[in-house]
Amino acid sequence: MNRKLDLYLGSFLSILMAIMTLDVLWGVFTRYVMGSQASWTEELARFLLIWIGLLGAAYASGKRLHLAIDLLPRRLEGKAGRRLQIFINLTIMLFAATVMVIGGIRYVYITLTLGQTSPALQLPMGFVYIIIPVSGLLIIYYKAIELMNPARGNLES
Repeated sequence: MNRKLDLYLGSFLSILMAIMTLDVLWGVFTRYVMGSQASWTEELARFLLIWIGLLGAAYASGKRLHLAIDLLPRRLEGKAGRRLQIFINLTIMLFAATVMVIGGIRYVYITLTLGQTSPALQLPMGFVYIIIPVSGLLIIYYKAIELMNPARGNLES
């Protein structure tokens, strides 16, 4: 399951990056060649960057590529090292659950209830922010897999 999720998530991130690249190039082209930048290009690039950043964090978490201070884990071996890794993963899961999932769902609900839309694209902002709880759920999933199978982490279990 993890390999498929990694493949889909990596492919989706690649597609988002390609769209953002084309969007920024179109914005530059319209500004310098046509004399007036398309109004929606900057906003779309900003929204894509939000999605790429949050989904990229979940992807990096699943691949164990996220930033970490590993001075203490390097020195601890055996049960102490395993306990520290469990504590770290549980802390990450707690943060993702409270801030990203619960807080993200509340934020999406509020923006949809208030009818907040983006200025240029007229997208409901709740659709832009839905990626916060989705990324939180992905991080929780990856960390749960890591807790269940610490030796293999992101490999197929």
